[in-house]
Amino acid sequence: MPSLDTGNTAWVLASSALVLLMTPGLAFFYGGMVRAKSVLNMLMMNFICIAVVTVAWVLYGWSVSFGNANDASGNGFWGGLKQWGMQDITTGIASNSHATIYGSTGVPIFAVACFQLMFAIITPALISGAIADRTKFVGWTVYVCAWVTVIYFPVAHWVFSPNGFINAKLHVMDFAGGTAVHINAGAGALACALVLGKRVGFKKDPMRPHNVPFVMLGAALLWFGWFGFNAGSALTSGGQASVVFMNTQVATCTAVIGWLAAEKIQHGKFTTVGAASGAVAGLVAITPACASVSPIGAIFVGLIPGFVCCYAVNLKNRFDFDDSLDVVGVHLVGGILGTLLIGFFAAPDEVSGFSNGAKAGLFYGGGASQLVSQAEGAGIVFAYSFIVSFILAKIVNATLGMRVTAEAEIAGIDQAEHAETAYDWGGLSGSLHRAAVSVAAATAAPSNGSAPTGTGESDEEKVNV
Repeated sequence: MPSLDTGNTAWVLASSALVLLMTPGLAFFYGGMVRAKSVLNMLMMNFICIAVVTVAWVLYGWSVSFGNANDASGNGFWGGLKQWGMQDITTGIASNSHATIYGSTGVPIFAVACFQLMFAIITPALISGAIADRTKFVGWTVYVCAWVTVIYFPVAHWVFSPNGFINAKLHVMDFAGGTAVHINAGAGALACALVLGKRVGFKKDPMRPHNVPFVMLGAALLWFGWFGFNAGSALTSGGQASVVFMNTQVATCTAVIGWLAAEKIQHGKFTTVGAASGAVAGLVAITPACASVSPIGAIFVGLIPGFVCCYAVNLKNRFDFDDSLDVVGVHLVGGILGTLLIGFFAAPDEVSGFSNGAKAGLFYGGGASQLVSQAEGAGIVFAYSFIVSFILAKIVNATLGMRVTAEAEIAGIDQAEHAETAYDWGGLSGSLHRAAVSVAAATAAPSNGSAPTGTGESDEEKVNV
């Protein structure tokens, strides 16, 4: 019987905290890319995912996703409701009984449940970027709850549970969520963007990022948290986690290079937002492949998606749909590429173990069979997520409504939905006005150095301005 491993448990709990940090990081990443009048709404769309998904996870999400994970005869399509309310997984906690251990990892099921909860939180949050600037907060909140219930929880079981059919039957390699997280969220994002329609002024008005430092801060937090996302998925603190950690770093860096190269070819410049977006594209692509490729393979798993995703963000202009913050171009395309590239670069000498019956990639003598399996897994998740996401968005939009009025969108969704604004423009303009008056008065001072008159300000007030 497996016994408690405190080292592995500490790593999984620390990784859980890292992955949770990714959602606020995503909020800053997206928040910096929207216009100033929409930034609070974007932050709230991400933060509400933490609250809503956590409650759903405890009530039934864990059970549907992993409820029969230790049962060799478990259902391949969903985990059932036997462990609703996280029942039956607390047995033996006080005595560190084997009944609390997940598989052979030496990690308590509770710790694994905490870790997987963070994946469930950030996945619907990714969708929010596609419908930025125009989404009702209440409609979004209800949609998130429905989406994780009928889409994420079952798909997580297919991909992550030892009994899931994509894992156990198709032998798809997806170590940390290229299909369950990124393709899943990217398909949902595309569906929502089509249902909600285009923003007012799409392709006509400038919709540039309002705060590029926010974008870089968010990308940095995502990069930091992603080490928990990927390496934490090993559920151990040993050799596999070490290889995954290195591969994550390597692929992210080469993706930045790839994106910037494509950006230079397209536009003649290297942009800060491009560097941040390239990093995210690399993180997305290496997520499924991080335990099955060598560091050399990771170079290509980052470089190729980094270059391609820079072009893929133009799909919205080619096909005329409004994916506000390029979720489709980065997460959907990046997730698909990362999943498929495993079929080429999966290396049998790495520590992935190929424990689900998967085979080496095409470049390592395994033939094309694994590439076919990867394509099947990606296609199934995309089709299911897109169709059901589209139906859900239609239902919520027709009942509660998901899109704000054109007037609210133009005036500012922050004020309309939250009665707040991110920046005190009135106070700022007042300060600038006082500063301008002081400068003008100072330049008009007599040559003898005496103080100017008529400004109505004391010397102390001028210093404070």
